[in-house]
Amino acid sequence: MSGTARRIPVVNLSHYRTGTPGERARFVRVFGDGLKEFGFVTVEGHGVDDGLIRRTYSDVERFFGLPESVKARYSEAERGGQRGYIGYGQEHAKNRKVGDLKEFWHVGRELPPGHRYHQVYGPNIWPEEVPTFREHTLSLFRALDGAAGVMLQALAEYFGLERDTFSGMATDGNSVLRLIHYPPLKERFIPGGVRAAEHEDINLITLLCEGTAGGLELLTRDGEWLPVDTLRGQIVVDSGDMLSRVTNTIIPATTHRVVNPRGTDEDTVRYSMPFFVHPYADCVLQPLPFTQTTDNPARHAPITADAFLKQRLREIGLLK
Repeated sequence: MSGTARRIPVVNLSHYRTGTPGERARFVRVFGDGLKEFGFVTVEGHGVDDGLIRRTYSDVERFFGLPESVKARYSEAERGGQRGYIGYGQEHAKNRKVGDLKEFWHVGRELPPGHRYHQVYGPNIWPEEVPTFREHTLSLFRALDGAAGVMLQALAEYFGLERDTFSGMATDGNSVLRLIHYPPLKERFIPGGVRAAEHEDINLITLLCEGTAGGLELLTRDGEWLPVDTLRGQIVVDSGDMLSRVTNTIIPATTHRVVNPRGTDEDTVRYSMPFFVHPYADCVLQPLPFTQTTDNPARHAPITADAFLKQRLREIGLLK
């Protein structure tokens, strides 16, 4: 099948949550097959309120419209950019030197004092110039976190595993909501730069609310770049390196990118809000027993999620 004819599968999460046995079984099959084939699936009926997404985008636009000197006050570069503001061009794809043409903000999990990971993950930072920023981003974080947990349960069911096999890894995980601003390139182009150069995500799965403009593309197993267009009310889900490690590459960490606008008419601002689902810090990433066969022996040595995260943050220029 040619790249132009191919589409990533579309599923409805409400079919898994409250559907008939047949609907539930179909969701599990299509969701699992989609991640195995493409590393990408489009999800509808996810239960994340559309109004909340709009309100959060409004706050994001307000923040990134602030002067550079104000935004810079919220930078925490010494922590690898895991909370607060990360400036334009600071992150680059693995094995690239030129920074991506974007700036972004990270919101992490809120844990109570005394929790075993409270000090490990650290506190969030909040911009006082946007009073509703904290309320809206934390509400969106919780909604996406809940939807991700259900999807991970369905994935475990796909493999015939205990339902909490993957969702248990993400319980109290070091997940991050990334709020991204891609300015028009005529304003801030860096020679050789791409809005988001080709890369694989670090984490288990990523939930991506529809962006405000196009440009997302995935690399198929046939080596073709396939545009990924999301409609309002849809979330794109993709698999990352950590899920690939624990499934021993049965599910790939799919390469994807956000391409530059192709002409002046398309050179508009773009915002997006990916939610990166991470395991808890000392979760050991190693191939699950069922994935290891004579034809597919263990491809990676065990490593904790925190150690793997720090290794990758160094590779993309966020941790020195």
